[in-house]
Amino acid sequence: MHRPRHRRNGPPLRARPPRRVAAHRRQKLGNIPDGGGWRYVGRIQGERNREATARRIGARNSRYEPRVGTAFVHTVVHDRSRLAYAEICDDEKAAAAIAVLRNAVAWFATRGVTTERVLTDNGSAYKSHARRDACTELGIQPKKTRPYRPQTNGKVERFHRTLADSWALGPFPQLAAGTPQSVTGLAASLQSPPAQTGGKPPITRLTNIPEQYT
Repeated sequence: MHRPRHRRNGPPLRARPPRRVAAHRRQKLGNIPDGGGWRYVGRIQGERNREATARRIGARNSRYEPRVGTAFVHTVVHDRSRLAYAEICDDEKAAAAIAVLRNAVAWFATRGVTTERVLTDNGSAYKSHARRDACTELGIQPKKTRPYRPQTNGKVERFHRTLADSWALGPFPQLAAGTPQSVTGLAASLQSPPAQTGGKPPITRLTNIPEQYT
């Protein structure tokens, strides 16, 4: 009778090299009026703030109702460490997605992360020829998720949920109407320590950060 080989006598285990995959996605959010939205100040005061903000920026819809507009948070999450880079853009077109990807690759590179592949959904911004050319220029292999399967990109989906609960819809609104801004530092600090990191911040999984060893 054949007996299984003892674990101690088996071939030596080798550590798997860190994955160099990033997940890229965008999320549409309504701009928060000056003074706070209805989630924070209540319906009555929220409508007043919305009206005041619409007067300031001069935005009305076809029925002359106040409109504070929307913003798009583009996020790139490192697969292994869960470290995230995010930017607020005016739209979700290919030009914005390409600019965010370039900035994210440079931002991760300063932290010792080389991006080799990027995973996105099948949105038009990610299937454009301009983005394909940008990936070729950056030496990145673009990958797509299965249609109608957001679970494939679950890490960035979960981060967007954290971003919405802790920042966009939290008690201290910071997405002012008409003032797009970078949320990179905030995005990195909002991440809850995942179980894979042993309860430590995601950035602790990066072991070759410049000036880490002195």
